Amino acid sequence: MALGGVSADEARYRALSLWWDGIEGPIAPRPSLEADIDVDVAIVGAGFTGLWTALSLLAADGGVRVALLEAEVAGFGASGRNGGWCSALFAASDSRLARDHGVDAARAMRRAMRRSVDEVAKAAAAEGIDCHLAKGGTVVAARNAAQLARAKAEVAEARSLGFGPEDLRWLEGSEAVERLGAEGVLGATFTPHCAALDPARLARGLADAVERRGATLYERTAVTAIQAGHGSDRPVARTAGGTVRADVVVLALEGWSSTLPGQRRALAPLYSLMIATQPLDRSFWGHAGLANRETFSDHRHLIIYGQRTADDRLAFGGRGAPYHFSSAIEDRFDRVPRVHAALAATLVELFPQLRDVEITHTWGGPLGVPRDWCSSVGLDRASGTAWAGGYVGDGVSTTNLAGRTLADLILRRDTELVHLPWVDHRSRRWEPEPLRWLGINAALWATGAADRSERRRGRPSRLAARVDRLLGH
Repeated sequence: MALGGVSADEARYRALSLWWDGIEGPIAPRPSLEADIDVDVAIVGAGFTGLWTALSLLAADGGVRVALLEAEVAGFGASGRNGGWCSALFAASDSRLARDHGVDAARAMRRAMRRSVDEVAKAAAAEGIDCHLAKGGTVVAARNAAQLARAKAEVAEARSLGFGPEDLRWLEGSEAVERLGAEGVLGATFTPHCAALDPARLARGLADAVERRGATLYERTAVTAIQAGHGSDRPVARTAGGTVRADVVVLALEGWSSTLPGQRRALAPLYSLMIATQPLDRSFWGHAGLANRETFSDHRHLIIYGQRTADDRLAFGGRGAPYHFSSAIEDRFDRVPRVHAALAATLVELFPQLRDVEITHTWGGPLGVPRDWCSSVGLDRASGTAWAGGYVGDGVSTTNLAGRTLADLILRRDTELVHLPWVDHRSRRWEPEPLRWLGINAALWATGAADRSERRRGRPSRLAARVDRLLGH
């Protein structure tokens, strides 16, 4: 036992993020798999993708036999560590979807993402999950001339694709500052289609909900291999404790996909890190805005993201941590002091009054990035294997859409979801090492350099445009 009567396991889980630290009651792993079993659907991974898939399957057909196999505990990965943005953002842009699949398909995808934000809220309420959800929208500030041009171009592009101000609108300076009282705000884009929430509370609540509905969740049960079905042979998921045979095996590992044999180059695990402040007083919020708990960012290239939490902290994160050779994932990568220090400095840049405020939590973890930066979901019925992932950090709501879509595919339901443009999309594999390590880390450096150039010169960076072409945006 650790100090204070808390086990070493529980202490480790609570250290995963601000959100895990706030979970009420004890945190204890569920039993592991210790025998061979036979089910209708085996789901590898009990993060948001796996949990929403299980919930959707059981809501549609209460008799389906579902087992979830989780290497740690439900919500251990990105699902319990992210920024808590339940947004209508999709990894691939509307313009790219329109170019590749047509304008109607892009509009359908955007509508589905908007509905997913509300589906998360509806499901949380129906299952009695208090995840501190507040649908205040997202404000993204423009803080230099280059960002201003990029923000206005984004609004113009939305209009060209048929999306009106109810989807995305421009806020002039004073209105933008009222929403987000950050330093140097010249204007901002605003969308109402985002909710701030506590992702660990949501993940843990969903785990309880799928158990209530009849699924079996095996924790500390790492899948070591997946054997695809062939002919009359059904697919198999192998673990140290037993073999799971199913009609369908769902791969729902997101950033941890690289830990499975044959999946090393499918998704690159890129780390995103976060910090959280102490609870902030009323005088700060009177100046900073975010009165409706809007999520916030700015129009820089190297992504930052924040939210006002239910207990009046700022939870703030961003990219900048290195990609690790051969898609390695280790606990020690969750904390990079220089990156956490840079996040704290950026937060003070945005809100100078936070200069002496205590940072109470630092954390991080990997998210899954496909080579073409486009999320996907699908089912190969011949092999009995299904997948969803590659959310590039926009997974809190996209996982809900993935779960509902997988349920329709598995149950052979011909709904509008199974015809969305991301269904059965196949991203090409990442380059082998060392090209993958060199390319990703060079792109991360170049993205930061582009932001520094734009701050100095006030003009859009040509370097950023080259990075976009390299990454296939």
